[in-house]
Order: sequence, then structure tokens, then C-alpha cells
Amino acid sequence: MTTEATEPGPEQDTLTANLARIEELTQRLVEALAQRRPGNPALGGPEPGLYAKAAQAYWQEWMQNPAKVFEQQVGYWGKSLTHFMEAQQALARGQLSPPEDPGPKDRRFKNPLWDSHPYFNFIKQQYLISSEAIREAVDEIEDLDPTEKRRLRYFAQQITDMLAPTNFFATNPDALQKAVETEGESLVKGLENLVADLEANNGELVVRLADEEAFRIGENIATAPGQVVWRNHMMELIQYSPTTEKVHETPIVLFPPWINKYYILDLKESNSLIRWIVDQGYTLFVVSWINPDESYADVGLEDYIDDGFLTAMRVAREICGVDRVNAVGYCIAGTTLALVLSLLKKRGDKQVKSATFFTALTDFSDQGEFTPFLQDDFIDGIEDECNRSGILKSFIMSRTFSFLRSTDLIYTPAIRSYMMGETPPAFDLLYWNGDGANLPGRMTMQYLRGLCQRNEFAEGRFQLKGETLDLADVDVPLISITAETDHIAAWKDCYRGVQKMGSRSKTFVLSESGHIAGIVNPPSKKKYGHYLNPDLKLPAEEWQAQADYHEGSWWGHWESWLGKRSGKMVPAREPGDSAHPPLCPAPGTYVTVKANQG
Repeated sequence: MTTEATEPGPEQDTLTANLARIEELTQRLVEALAQRRPGNPALGGPEPGLYAKAAQAYWQEWMQNPAKVFEQQVGYWGKSLTHFMEAQQALARGQLSPPEDPGPKDRRFKNPLWDSHPYFNFIKQQYLISSEAIREAVDEIEDLDPTEKRRLRYFAQQITDMLAPTNFFATNPDALQKAVETEGESLVKGLENLVADLEANNGELVVRLADEEAFRIGENIATAPGQVVWRNHMMELIQYSPTTEKVHETPIVLFPPWINKYYILDLKESNSLIRWIVDQGYTLFVVSWINPDESYADVGLEDYIDDGFLTAMRVAREICGVDRVNAVGYCIAGTTLALVLSLLKKRGDKQVKSATFFTALTDFSDQGEFTPFLQDDFIDGIEDECNRSGILKSFIMSRTFSFLRSTDLIYTPAIRSYMMGETPPAFDLLYWNGDGANLPGRMTMQYLRGLCQRNEFAEGRFQLKGETLDLADVDVPLISITAETDHIAAWKDCYRGVQKMGSRSKTFVLSESGHIAGIVNPPSKKKYGHYLNPDLKLPAEEWQAQADYHEGSWWGHWESWLGKRSGKMVPAREPGDSAHPPLCPAPGTYVTVKANQG
């Protein structure tokens, strides 16, 4: 008897090719991981003492009130057992459909198989039962410091988020279906994406959020016409070209945060705040900060103030031939603008006519969602990192922000990229989010220790440049724009800071949405509304409850406020002058420097 040799089919060819690619990628994976330097354990989680204190508090609860603890445990066991028995009974009856799912909807489980398939439904339900049991156990712990309990709650949530069944290939129906449909090609592409991300970041796993090849700074983002009219070791100052025949006499100097790049305000024409301001008839200067390397280790807030804020305002005044400017500060630059205003008050300097704050914290008495990261164990770890490398590297700060929204900014992108093998989307906002900046070591510690941890500015005792700075010294006319769902600069905390400012002319605006979308909210979109209430003596909750709601963007209200403080109309000014000749077109050169990830 003879057997005929069978020719390998196309499926076999695909499998063989994929296996060869996997072997090659595995070798690259090992090499990429070998580049990673040992991380500082203090930056990866809380000190062990937090869990020890939680365990001790739980043990004390057990000894003092065993019935309560038994009730929690029995409740969890009962739900788990009932869930298991219902699944077993359904299978015994030959029903391959799961029981009705009355539980809350979760975006992670939008695939219909989570509800219709017994295997996936059982896993989902058990995960939700276990997650709720962990939350209840943490909430019921007594005799634990409120700050430590808040941290414990946060890290417990991180654990449950990490262990979600969607994060594992064998329990993710989307990934399994994609692998079958593509004959394993999606897994190979996912491994390619993983290796590429590791190689790009010297062995650190930084999930790419956007297709970086889709964007070119100055070509399809950050394209508003203008010129760099000043450059020093801290910043490039961009003056934007006018689009109106006349402009307000008083120029605007806008200071974006130096944690990220300024072009969040100029992503594209349709949502560019920079273009919109210019179109309203203002001379606009915007600072583009340097992306520091290790040589900036000793740069502090003093340097940002002297060679950033004060220099930018001086150059703007000289070019425009005026004595005063309207200043705008976004996020950490808004915090620093308040420091500048206090310093100018001490000096009797009135060069700032009005101040606008975008999502700017100045009172850190409530550390909000950053509480887990602003305790000594984590800050000590950051200080060690700054002492070692001279800077706080971009990916550390980015990772911290991402873990505040880990499902949206870490796990979901990782699933799409590494399990599904999808190319990251060509999304300008996510591209900007991944284009971070390093922070000088000295400035980082001044900010974290003096402002965030000790709240010295709000309490009138922040020492800087030979002066004792006080939030109450901020007495220029001001407007503060905040965002309702902002998880970085919570609006109630921003409100508390504005209440402590000494100005007799204060306006507070609460926009819908978050830290970015609440600010980048053009009127043409007619998307997010805003709240206004002139009574800033009210507690935050009452202020919002009694506020007038206005549909659409706050930009128009701000421009109306600003126009009254911007002087007469004068002929439009082209960028620069004989003493400050244009150095290069916007967006300049500093904005293209990538952060050091290694």
C-alpha cells in the first residue's frame, strides 16, 4: 500500500511563514528587553508598609467585629457559588445560553459573546463579583488614615483593572475571533507592535497611542502662520501673523504647560485656539518650551520665571511698544503664572494687565486623584530618579497620568495593538499625548515638595527669588477656566484657589468635559457648554447648583471679557521688529525635540 504525498496548502504556507516571523520577533523581543535598565521600585507602587497597615486594620476588624467580616466573606462566597450553580444547571439542561445579565454595562464587555456565550459570560460575571468584593472589603476597613485608605482604594482598583479578563488572550473573545479570522496573522502583527514599542523606548513598555507616521509638526499639525521672534535656553517665543487689519493694542502672551508640547492649542485649523484668538483681532505670542535633557538638572522654577515668563512678556511689550500685556497660563504654567503675579506684586510691577488661567491649580490642600502619587514613598522615588539622571523622564510622568485612566489609556490601547495586531489610529490628540517632555530635576522637586505636598503658596509661605510668595497677592483682574470632568486639575480645587486670590475682579467659568476637551472647545463644534456664576463666595457645589448654564463653547465669553481689557484697536503687527528679527517660521525648532525615554 502506498500513500500519496500531499502538497502543502496555502494555510500551511501561511502558518510556516508566521512561525518563522514569530521566531525572529522573539529574538528581537529578548534583545529589546535586555536594553531596559532596572527601574526604581518606588515608582512602581506604594511602599509595602501600606499593605501591612491595611492587613493590620483588617485583622483588627476581624478581632473586634468578626460577624461583619464573616458577613462580607459569606456574601462573596454565596454570590460565587450561586453563579457557579446557575452555570452548571444551565449546562445540565443542555442550554448553552447564559442566564440573563442584569449587571451594569461596562465598555470592556461590549462584544455580544460576553452576554451570549456561557464561557465568556461566566468569566465576566465572576470577575465583576470579585471586583465588587474587593471594593467592599477596602471600603469597610476602619482605623486606617484617610489618605492611606484613599491610596489603598486606588491601588486595589489598579489590581482589579489589571486582572480584567479582557487583558488576557484566552479570555478575550475579540482577540480570539481576530486570530481565527486572520489565521494567526493578528498575533504576529501584535508581536511586531510590541517589539517596536519596546525598541523605541529602550526596553520600557510605553504603549503607542497613535500612528506617529501620520503626523508632521508644521505640516499637518501646528500649522498656524507665525515666526519665532526670540530664543533662549528655556523657550522659543512665537508671534503669530495677523489675519485682521486691526488688532487690540494690548497683546496676549500665552504660556502652555511644559509637561507637554504647546501645539495642543493648534492641532488643526478647525479646533485651533491659536488661530481663533488671532482671528478675533489680537496680537498673540505663544511660548514653546525647551524639551530638557540631563544638562538642565539644576534648572528651577526661577529659570522658568526669569527666562520664560518675564522674558517673554518683556519681548512682547518691546515688539508691540506697550507697557502691559494680558497673560494666559495653562495647567502648570497657570500655577507658575500665579507665582509670577505674586512676585510682581512684591516688586510693585504692573506689567500684567489681566490674567487668564486654564485648568490651573494653586491650592493643593486636597490632592485629589493624585493622592496616591504625592506621598513620600513615591515622591522619594522621583527624587532619587531626578538625582540619578538629572531629569524626570517623560514616560514616568506620562505613565502616572495614564494610570489615572488605565482602562482607556493603557489596557485598551495595548489590547488593540498587541492582541488584535491593529495599527494605532491616526488621531492627532493621541499623537500629541504621546509627544511628551522631560522635566528638570530641580524644578520637579520644587513643584512636588513645595507646592503639591506642603501647599506653601496657598498658605503664603512659598520661598522663591528672595521673596515669600502668597496666593493672596494675585490681585490683577482674572478669569479662570476649568473643566467639569478634569481628573488632573479638578475644578473644585481650582475654584478653591481662585477664592483665595486677592483680586477684586474675578470670573470663574466651568466648562463641560475634561482637561483637554474642556479647553480645546471651538464654538463651531457646538459641543460642550459651560457654567457661569458671579458669586465666588459660595462653596463649589452651591456655586454650580446656582450657576447659569450656557450652551456651546466658553471661548466667546472669554473674548468678550478679554476685549474690555485689551485697549483700543491699532494697525495689525507683523511678527518681529528690527530689534527682534524673525529667527524661523512657526512652529520653531524646540517643539520637534523628542523626549529622552531611555
